[in-house]
Amino acid sequence: MTVLATANRLAELKTRFAPHFEKIAAGAAERDRSGELPHQQVAELAAAGFGALRVPVSHGGAGATLAELFELLVDLAAADSSIAQALRAHFAFVEDRLVAAPGPGRDKWLARFAAGELVGNSWTEIGTVKVGEVITKVTPDGEGGFLVNGTKYYSTGSIFADWLDTYAERTDTGKRVIAAVNRHQPGVVLADDWDGFGQRTTGTGTSTFTDAVVAEEDLIDFDTRFKYQTAFYQQVLLVVLAGSAKAAERDFAAELKARKRTFSHGAANVAAEDPQLLQVIGEVSAAAFAAAGTVERVSQSLQGAYETALALHEGEVTVEEDEAANDAAELASAQAQVVLTPLVLNAITHAFDALAASATSVSKNLDRHWRNARTAGNHNPWVFKARLIGDLAVNGTELPRVWAIGASK
Repeated sequence: MTVLATANRLAELKTRFAPHFEKIAAGAAERDRSGELPHQQVAELAAAGFGALRVPVSHGGAGATLAELFELLVDLAAADSSIAQALRAHFAFVEDRLVAAPGPGRDKWLARFAAGELVGNSWTEIGTVKVGEVITKVTPDGEGGFLVNGTKYYSTGSIFADWLDTYAERTDTGKRVIAAVNRHQPGVVLADDWDGFGQRTTGTGTSTFTDAVVAEEDLIDFDTRFKYQTAFYQQVLLVVLAGSAKAAERDFAAELKARKRTFSHGAANVAAEDPQLLQVIGEVSAAAFAAAGTVERVSQSLQGAYETALALHEGEVTVEEDEAANDAAELASAQAQVVLTPLVLNAITHAFDALAASATSVSKNLDRHWRNARTAGNHNPWVFKARLIGDLAVNGTELPRVWAIGASK
């Protein structure tokens, strides 16, 4: 596809979803304040085909590249970063099905995505489980189907979803699997009990499975999961950071423009013309620009991993070339995380310097941008990533592409 054709498609998609983003942005501050979950907003995005952005046109989707997807997600995150993060598991599951072996099973999922069905996340075991231990189990029901039992936390986006991407272990074979569980059944209970100070409306919380039914065809061998998944998941958090910076630029600029009061020792009689205050907004804008550019660079690496995965299916590249593409995507996402976390947090903190004490008003809720960025930045701690990048640079030690969390003892 030519650069012009890609640019035209992105422009069309931006035009198509801009009214949705504007409507979402209008209520974002109040939803954050009240804790109201964006059920309607997510449903409208799904109905408009947002969840099928990556699905090929031949299967009813938009056929977007990863760069196009993540640029649109930055726009969505600028409108409401919680909604962008709530769709993290959905787009990861879509990606996994895109690189899966062609066949009826894959086509069934692509049709579901094209019909507006969404996927949520249920991966993290609750409590002090050992690192790597999986206590959520999938058991044969004796009639050709399977039952899922267990409890998961950090189930981001699941409360808006139709399917739950559930990491579990089979009791009959001991293999780790992804159980794609239909959430619309009595055996699934979802709670919105996430109590973080940011990203309050991602629909994150506890998922409880009690003899939840799953078909054998919806059990996916975890070893076949797309290899660039951790880089993909991290990229959505980078999107949240970039979108938060973009939103801060927008909202703080609007506050400065509307400001009527100034100080006798300021540099201008009108706050919106004060060169020192304008400099602050300019610095925030530059940080937002750098964040968006960094997201784009990571998108290119992810696109390379995606294309190499397809080429590997066709025998056009070697396994070594495929591994190299995935390593490159992991490194890019890690480097971006180390750079963007402090950059965006410092930029949003600095944005308050353009205003006075009124900027801290609860009614304005400007602090949500910092809280959201800080919360996203606490996922997958970047300090570990910085050490791993250094170990690669100094000793050639490869970055891990899959890791787990749990108690050390």
